[in-house]
Amino acid sequence: MDLSRRHFLAAAAVAGTGRMHLPDRTGSSDPDAAGSTTALQSPPQGFDPWIEVDGNALRQNLSTVARLAGGRPVLAVVKNNAYGLGLAGVASVLEPLEGVLGFAVVKAEAALALREWGVQKPVLLMGVFGDDVGPDLVRNRIDLVLATEDGPERVRRAAQRGGRPPATQLYVDTGMGRMGLPHHRVPALIDSWDLGALGLSGAFMAFTEDPEFDREQLERFRRLSREVASNGVHLGPLHAASSNGVFNFPESHLDLVRPGIALFGAYPSDADRERRIAQLRPAVALRARVVRVERLRAGDSVSYGRSYVADEPTWVATLPVGHTDGYPRSAVGGARVRINERLYPVIGAVSASHTIVELGPEAAVRVGDVATLVGWEDESLHPNAVAEAAGTSVYDVLMHLNPTLPRVLV
Repeated sequence: MDLSRRHFLAAAAVAGTGRMHLPDRTGSSDPDAAGSTTALQSPPQGFDPWIEVDGNALRQNLSTVARLAGGRPVLAVVKNNAYGLGLAGVASVLEPLEGVLGFAVVKAEAALALREWGVQKPVLLMGVFGDDVGPDLVRNRIDLVLATEDGPERVRRAAQRGGRPPATQLYVDTGMGRMGLPHHRVPALIDSWDLGALGLSGAFMAFTEDPEFDREQLERFRRLSREVASNGVHLGPLHAASSNGVFNFPESHLDLVRPGIALFGAYPSDADRERRIAQLRPAVALRARVVRVERLRAGDSVSYGRSYVADEPTWVATLPVGHTDGYPRSAVGGARVRINERLYPVIGAVSASHTIVELGPEAAVRVGDVATLVGWEDESLHPNAVAEAAGTSVYDVLMHLNPTLPRVLV
């Protein structure tokens, strides 16, 4: 992480408390502005799989999202190891961008890691934290959530032990039923809180992504904001739009937007329709080198249970990447792998550490050739296309990428 840390410390120019304050949108803003990037690692020289992250694609996607949001600031969601791409590398690319207001994560460890690596922009911890880590979060200027009735007391204890005033945001449950304070109970709760001591600086919610109900959720959120404002309480900047909201629900953009998966080049809901709204560039590739090339005779089989039996002589190649690396088991029968600019079908079974592709009657592949299972070189390798071929969610394809695989920033 030292390379990323040096990059952060050289590139970060944001000072102050780290709380989220909206910039003056009347001035010019260039979401594409960025400093140099630093590769986390070099590609492995052996046969272990690796992941590549395209920094230019991240920058372009940020620019696209900011444009769709009408120039509003972007709170970049980098939860779950930046959707599988690698938290350190993604943060090193996104933090220098002027359009990025800050970052949001769901685990305390990730929030503190961003600070350890030198991130200076605001970091919002959207998850509930324990007393053991609360003081460290306060000392590191992490925005904390008020998501439970005991949240204010939890924040008070953290601030007291952390030795500095806290910064908080209100998490409102408008109908998702997963996290946050129920919207109808918030006004009475706020009346009992010492808001000045809590450092309230914003409020947010999450949609169910049911289009009709989302509108009801948004109205509940707005109604709540108006109600407490009439009593002299201003919640601060409001945000609700995830990647799905950015593409499909412009009314939800509010004061800032909170996208995640779109920043990494994947479409959140309906890829065909959303691609017509705006083009995203995949920012991730899963690669491995061929470890075995063999000719099968008619009747020869591969994989457990003889799940593939050759009808006629054919060549196959083995790749040292499997479902423990994040490649879907269900990729067999639909997904394609790119080797030497040609696409080959996945056959047999995706096992824990291996995937097999059928090359056909000629062996145009050699041991050591690079195979791409997810990537940007062909539409069939797009994360959304791989998800469709595997009959799964694009979120599963990205977030299940093994965090121990090397990440290379290209």
